[in-house]
Amino acid sequence: MDNEQAKGEQFPRVLSRDEHNISRKDISDNALKVLYRLNKSGYDAYLVGGGVRDILLGEHPKDFDIATNATPEQIKKLFRNCRLIGRRFRLAHIVFGRDIIEVATFRGHHSNSENKESRPGKQDHSKRSDDGMLLRDNIYGSIEEDAERRDFTINALYYSTKDFKVFDFANGLEDIERRKIRLIGDPETRYREDPVRMLRAIRFATKLDMDIAKDTAQPIRELAPLMANIPAARMFEEYMKLFLSGKARANFDLLADYQLLEFLFPHISQTLAQDADDKSIDFVRQVLFNTDKRINDGKRVTPAFLLAAVLWYEIEKQNQQLLANSDISSQDAFFVAMSQVLQEQQRSIAIPKRFQLPMKDIFALQHRLTRREGSRAFKTLEHPRFRAGYDFLLYRGKVEGGDVEELAQWWTNFQEASPDTQQQMLKSFKAPRKRRRSPRKRTPSAGKE
Repeated sequence: MDNEQAKGEQFPRVLSRDEHNISRKDISDNALKVLYRLNKSGYDAYLVGGGVRDILLGEHPKDFDIATNATPEQIKKLFRNCRLIGRRFRLAHIVFGRDIIEVATFRGHHSNSENKESRPGKQDHSKRSDDGMLLRDNIYGSIEEDAERRDFTINALYYSTKDFKVFDFANGLEDIERRKIRLIGDPETRYREDPVRMLRAIRFATKLDMDIAKDTAQPIRELAPLMANIPAARMFEEYMKLFLSGKARANFDLLADYQLLEFLFPHISQTLAQDADDKSIDFVRQVLFNTDKRINDGKRVTPAFLLAAVLWYEIEKQNQQLLANSDISSQDAFFVAMSQVLQEQQRSIAIPKRFQLPMKDIFALQHRLTRREGSRAFKTLEHPRFRAGYDFLLYRGKVEGGDVEELAQWWTNFQEASPDTQQQMLKSFKAPRKRRRSPRKRTPSAGKE
């Protein structure tokens, strides 16, 4: 919290039941069960963070997180359906089928780690990297300390089912009214503790239609290189939140503006820096726009499709380089290029195999869709991922025009045509002749004439 902001303020600011719009009807039944049992067992427990914030904004939260003074081990004793997760941040997950309620013990300040006897639990320790990043953070404390340890002011809001009050420890209510995303504490220190907060600032700004406060935004570009320290598996989780929440296009632009895009998509970031009008950028923007539209219309999307869009033109670029500089077949060159680009991308975002496989199918279908002679078209039509490959081709056609657009239109017509018309389309199609490579001249061996 800024010193100027804190002058004359008394914290926590408390809203009584008649001063806010939060109702237990807005909270999931499972979250209420957890809150009630913790309270009944003598522990303090609050709905905290995004759940409180979103209800105050008139939204319907998807997740309900709880903060308590019970340790993870004490929570586990209360709930048979509890599992403890995490080493960096020890958390309790209370599992109700597919619904998971996350419960965190109040975090304390790291100076408390020197006095471990006053803190319960064996997991009471912390560790930092040389850059100041928190590698382990299991220091437990009071609700006041927990509020100061939270990232943004709008997330330091607590709701109690005991007395139905809202507790604001960091001027979050005022920032909600001002529509500001503001870090608690010194921004540089907080970003160094966890560089992912830079991504979270952008995601909250677009999600909530708010502006990033000047002091919170100012260090981002300078500290952006810290993102290189974040594990690729965690970056995949952040990719999912940034690009599959209905705000992908806006997040893409802000990430590029704050020089963070290269830590998610190095190839596309480099291209954007060199030529913002490149067709690959146009293509990605088209797919981002459509992804947002589908999500906001309540339709399903797959993470694989957007990832494929980001990598496609880099694969084609490396494919052409291999064909020009080596003597391998076009098919082998394509698969080598695909493997290389995916491997490079994995260093930034660890893409699970369940998404890599459909990506590879989408890539392979771009070449398979050019082959329409004989029965090939019907076999391609029966491919389990034909629709994804065809949609991908449609977007390419919009960007590239020419032969690609004509090819996409042919497949559109072929799908809609009657069986007789389909046969006529295939008969009128002439496959392009393959160019034969002229054999390389052998150099005579030494000593032979």
